[in-house]
Amino acid sequence: MSVGVRGSDGLLDGVRQWLAESDAEPTPAGVAQALRAQGHVLGDSELLGVVRELRSELVGSGPLEPLLADPEVTDVLVSAPDRVWVDRGRGLELTQVAFEDAGAVRRLAQRLAAVAGRRLDDARPWVDARLPDGTRLHAVLPPVAVGSTCLSLRVVRPRAFSLPELLAARTVPPGGDRVLRALVEARASFLISGGTGSGKTTLLSALLGLVGPEERIVLAEDSAELRPDHPHVVRLETRPANQEGAGRVTLRDLVRQALRMRPDRLVVGEVRGAEVLHLLAALNTGHEGGCGTVHANTAADVPARLEALGTAAGLDRAALHSQVAAALSVVLHLVRDRAGCRRIAEVDVLERDASGLVVAVPALRWGAEGFVRGRGWERLRGLLGGAW
Repeated sequence: MSVGVRGSDGLLDGVRQWLAESDAEPTPAGVAQALRAQGHVLGDSELLGVVRELRSELVGSGPLEPLLADPEVTDVLVSAPDRVWVDRGRGLELTQVAFEDAGAVRRLAQRLAAVAGRRLDDARPWVDARLPDGTRLHAVLPPVAVGSTCLSLRVVRPRAFSLPELLAARTVPPGGDRVLRALVEARASFLISGGTGSGKTTLLSALLGLVGPEERIVLAEDSAELRPDHPHVVRLETRPANQEGAGRVTLRDLVRQALRMRPDRLVVGEVRGAEVLHLLAALNTGHEGGCGTVHANTAADVPARLEALGTAAGLDRAALHSQVAAALSVVLHLVRDRAGCRRIAEVDVLERDASGLVVAVPALRWGAEGFVRGRGWERLRGLLGGAW
């Protein structure tokens, strides 16, 4: 008798029911016992294959497990049962992986949400959470997602890329590592900007690994994704409200707490709201070398992005630009080209223009043989110090 998970919802449901009634764990032995209890007599090799597949459906990531285990994969995206995409750093690729039907995608999304301690059902049809292994989960159920549950998984690798690795991957141009090392050593405050998936977190983790071992780094993140290779890191993560609407911890709360934890480097994983006020205030009161990331289409858009966040939080335009001018010095802007390659497009310095508003002035631009200097280079060289 040949048995497979695909095309056999009854088999899977039967295993679930037997495990629940027997109060047994979904271990390989438990799944095998459940199969035999239902009258499925299999050979040893066939049994092992079915046990592995069933257990993957019950406690793993189902058909997505091989993709998530691939060390090159950074994102797994499911838009339909037969439309499973991955990103290996070369743009999105359609895989051969397929689910049995839309119901299988929904069940996997709901189970992963439950593992993350979140609710995902018709009353709350979307979830944004972090799984125990650090993987970022986002899911949307129909009818909000038309046709099928949409599932997005962002893989967080257990170690950060080093600067030499980013240099080899051409994220950093030849010789550009000297500039980045000097930027960290000079304790200049900076932001890394770019679009979604451009590599902001990867670059920031690598740069934090260059911080001296005697310094204390305090991270405040919406979802704990930064993995700096550093001996003294304190990590803080936001928390959503519970079912009763209580217990929420915002990024703004974390930044305020981080300031009381004697940080040598205060890092905000992504500046996206009112926490910008506390970050700018901190960088204006002796906390040098602070940094973070921000979503922006270009480096030139960063001041406007900060202005929008600041004014939404109650700070008027003039005060916001004064704070930015005094607190931040450099913007590193990342892009992702059509081939899917991530690279530092430019390094800008922040200066006031004739009207008193902060603008981003290009100091270095990407070049195949190394950074090409722009009109902001002299100011950047002054910030870097040393032999520059």
